[in-house]
Amino acid sequence: MIKTDQFRKRLKIEIDGEPYVMVDVDFVRPGKGQGFVRTKLKNLMSGSTVERTFKSNETAKPASVSDNDMQFLYDDGTEFTFMNMQTYDQVAITRETLGDAVNYLYENMIVSVSFFNEMPIGVEVPNFVELEITECEPGIKGNSATNTMKPAIVSSGYRLNVPLFVDQNEWIRIDTRTGDYVERCKRPEGR
Repeated sequence: MIKTDQFRKRLKIEIDGEPYVMVDVDFVRPGKGQGFVRTKLKNLMSGSTVERTFKSNETAKPASVSDNDMQFLYDDGTEFTFMNMQTYDQVAITRETLGDAVNYLYENMIVSVSFFNEMPIGVEVPNFVELEITECEPGIKGNSATNTMKPAIVSSGYRLNVPLFVDQNEWIRIDTRTGDYVERCKRPEGR
């Protein structure tokens, strides 16, 4: 069991048989009475967020969540298949479970897959990914004086806005936390 004085952000606990991760932890010590811990918890299965207060003498059960590095193999239209690099076991994960990670996946990409009771509950992609622009309008000369953006589609099918000077078939770096363009880059080796 985990005591409240051990609570911290990104700690995974189990409440009513479901895994949660602590998004925010605030230790409150009022002038009178017993202290308590105010937490903001994200359900790892449904993605919903709840707030919960724990008394200072309460404990929480650690969630049996394991993270495995896995390689993305392919998308069959309904599910995405990943392979464990050590055991070569394959697991299919639905688009709903993947969430926003689906926008940044490319073949042979290594990601961290979270499991709860042997069931995949989430995928964490790197903070930055390099993808090729497959569709985008050509930039118009003379419009580069301001921070004007234009729509583009990358190889994963994700749509985003890029600066006017970026052209089709160029590689760009995307911040997966915000989904925004970061910079142009060279084609990564092996891709």
